[in-house]
Amino acid sequence: MLIASDDLFYATPNLDRAAHLRLDSNWLNKEITNSSSRFILLHQSKNLFKKTLKENLPHFLNPDESTPFLKSCPWAYLGSHQGKSLFVIDASEITETEITQKLEPDLFFEDLRRAGPIMQKDQASQFAYGRALMFWHSRHQFCGACGHKTALKQAGHMRTCLNPDCGIPHFPRTDPAVIMLVHDGTRCLLAHNHYLRDGMYSTLAGFVEPGETLEQAVRREVMEETNIQVGDVTFAGSQPWPFPTSLMIGFYAHAQSYDITLQDEELEDAQWFSRDDLRKFKAQGRLLPSRDSIARNMIEAWIKAE
Repeated sequence: MLIASDDLFYATPNLDRAAHLRLDSNWLNKEITNSSSRFILLHQSKNLFKKTLKENLPHFLNPDESTPFLKSCPWAYLGSHQGKSLFVIDASEITETEITQKLEPDLFFEDLRRAGPIMQKDQASQFAYGRALMFWHSRHQFCGACGHKTALKQAGHMRTCLNPDCGIPHFPRTDPAVIMLVHDGTRCLLAHNHYLRDGMYSTLAGFVEPGETLEQAVRREVMEETNIQVGDVTFAGSQPWPFPTSLMIGFYAHAQSYDITLQDEELEDAQWFSRDDLRKFKAQGRLLPSRDSIARNMIEAWIKAE
């Protein structure tokens, strides 16, 4: 039940990241003013959208629109999409009112977590890439080794400590997390925690700890949260999850025990569900995870694998 990356949101930006161009300042300066270049504008990790009569559409700035922000805001080069350079600008240090005064009146900022599921997958993936990268920059203004300020380098793909006695380079961080659908062949284990909407049940998940394999992380997390023992662990797929900077690594995990004991304060409930139970979720007032998540994709693939 392998989940293809093309089926996942935030995983298909269709970009040539062109890492070799990140050090070419002359080329970058030309591309910033190239009429075909496009810019993703962020404010407090929210993305820019445009109101239309039918729907709200993701909005990319052109070079003229981006000029006021490039002068005072951090930016990064993301890559080339269909031969056009794509950049991201983080305007979080400017008030939202100041930003909207510089733009068309029908533009507004929205959280990608809300808007992502209704976007085209490539655009959602591009927004996610830019969001995760600039979030990392916002949290690494100072060197973790000496405490001095750091500066953005390599077109936004590195920060360097400005202390001449240190000078340590810092690179964008991604936090690996395992997310697993535990099952016994006929039933799967889903849980509800206080972060989820009322009535929503999802797969178990947790961050990988130092010194453990992904499979060990799956078994540990399931045991810690529900006291269920897991045997075989099979890779399902992976998904960038820019909320804020995670990589979700999906697995199917075969249960070897069945009595649930909640051992995690975050979990409010956990239950075994058959495929028929899951098909009746909506009628019962229950919800599956949002369709932009790998959790939803794994659950649906498991239902179809009957």
